[in-house]
Amino acid sequence: QVQLVESGGGLVQSGGSLSVSCAASGLTFRFYTMRWYRQAPGTARELVASITTDGSTNYADLVLGRFTISRDNSKNVVYLQMNSLKPEDTAVYHCNALGPAPAYMHNYWGQGTQVTVSS
Repeated sequence: QVQLVESGGGLVQSGGSLSVSCAASGLTFRFYTMRWYRQAPGTARELVASITTDGSTNYADLVLGRFTISRDNSKNVVYLQMNSLKPEDTAVYHCNALGPAPAYMHNYWGQGTQVTVSS
């Protein structure tokens, strides 16, 4: 059974930093592209950042230069380091696993972790 468990969310002041992580189990982690999405109340879920099996990263324009995604294949964990946080970054952050390469037939989601940025 595949599980993605996010942790590390919380309340932070504008301009501050926060790191969230996602621990994966039940899958061959190194064969999966890992992605962070976020969803604020009343809005659609949006892609924040992704990291492929070979470590290539991609970011949404809104977070480029402020957020960093990384992965540790030895621990089956993906991280999202968030700096210079803004109130508009407030959302539930969800971990997503897409794979396994090269067919990418499976798409798994975590329950999410709340990130709240106060002004």
